[in-house]
Amino acid sequence: MEFGIFNLMGAREADKPTAQVFGEVAEQTRRADELGYTIAWFAEHHFSNYCLCASPLMMIAHCAAITEKIRLGTAVVVLPLYNPARLAAEIATADALSNGRLMLGVGAGYQPYEFERFGYDIKNNLEMTEEFCEILDLAFSRDFFSYNGKHYQMPETHIPARPVQKPVPIYVAGHTQAMFRAAARHGYRVLSSGRVGGAKLLAEQYADIVAAFAAEKVPLANAHITVNRFCCITDSKEEGMRFAENARYQSRLASSLRRRQEVMKGTVLVDVPFPDEPPLEQIHNDLLIGDVDTVAEKLAAEIQATHPVHVCFSFKVGNTPHKAAMRSMELMIGEVKPRVERALGRLAAE
Repeated sequence: MEFGIFNLMGAREADKPTAQVFGEVAEQTRRADELGYTIAWFAEHHFSNYCLCASPLMMIAHCAAITEKIRLGTAVVVLPLYNPARLAAEIATADALSNGRLMLGVGAGYQPYEFERFGYDIKNNLEMTEEFCEILDLAFSRDFFSYNGKHYQMPETHIPARPVQKPVPIYVAGHTQAMFRAAARHGYRVLSSGRVGGAKLLAEQYADIVAAFAAEKVPLANAHITVNRFCCITDSKEEGMRFAENARYQSRLASSLRRRQEVMKGTVLVDVPFPDEPPLEQIHNDLLIGDVDTVAEKLAAEIQATHPVHVCFSFKVGNTPHKAAMRSMELMIGEVKPRVERALGRLAAE
């Protein structure tokens, strides 16, 4: 089982310097490399404190220079917000700078607030993403290519920067049949998130992935399923509840941005309850929150529900202290992972 870390790079505290946010992420990534995590993932969003990172490829270029083995992933590059020719060259550059450690996560985007400010209609995001994926497939498999689609047109073009990996591993992020089927068609992997739900929601998402790959007549093993989960390892119920509240805060912002109902107070997004929001105690119980034994038990159940190849953890959420996130990172590898492996080994032998 591969473990990774995920960083949204939000700023719940309005006065927290951007340099400090990025610096803490870099420190976590360097430590994750030392601990043996497989991948460090970096998010992309725009125009709000929900996420300060406008370019995960820039984070990858930076972290490639301060790490040795860990792979570095975009989770995700929002394809419709880019020019295809430029992004293809930047992807190849990032893979070359990291000596073949890039894991490319792509997505269609879900925030109308972002699309409006880039001058795009989010109603076209799935069509644009499908065409963008076709261009990426051509750009990295041929010396010269051209494209004539509904949203993108390119004359005969050569991308001179070439990636080290052939091919670059590409993941499609999402929670819909349309995105899962797109992954199957293009030979891409699947990256999903249980948000603030538990094993039951993860099992439902797994069923959607199975159905999508079956509909495209593609082996499920090609999905190489990756799941992102909130995680806080602590003996303190109070600390665990604070983390659950931070996870709820982050989910509230995402939900309001998705529904184009965001509320701004100055430059800061206000967290308002989302539809059918569960009680905070339930969020605490559903997420990977608790002492090492509790988290190991929950994680083993989630792995059984989702059958992932890779699980990445959001340890730094909202205003979770940097030291607490680092402590959870270390306990996950040193204490939780061995327990999970033993539990899954016993279940496999039964």
